[in-house]
Amino acid sequence: MKPLTIITGVVLGSAAAITLGLAVVMLIFVLSGLDQPRIRDEFSPLAGSVALFALLTAVSAGSFVGLVKETPWRWSAQAAMWVLLVAIGVYYWPS
Repeated sequence: MKPLTIITGVVLGSAAAITLGLAVVMLIFVLSGLDQPRIRDEFSPLAGSVALFALLTAVSAGSFVGLVKETPWRWSAQAAMWVLLVAIGVYYWPS
């Protein structure tokens, strides 16, 4: 396996783990009741984070498959993954 494939696999695994963790927190929020003001205020940003990391998981999975199968579109998928990863980093960077 090539080094870029391994790095993409690490990004995929990390993104999937973050997505799952955030989804579990969102489930706990829903089960504990959205009628509480503190939970209601945090639910929307949490849902946005789940969506961002789910998108990163999907894009990095496609990129990983493209690299493993050496498809013609693998470099486009790699570019999309890295752009999305940088965009998420910029979004969360403290200002």
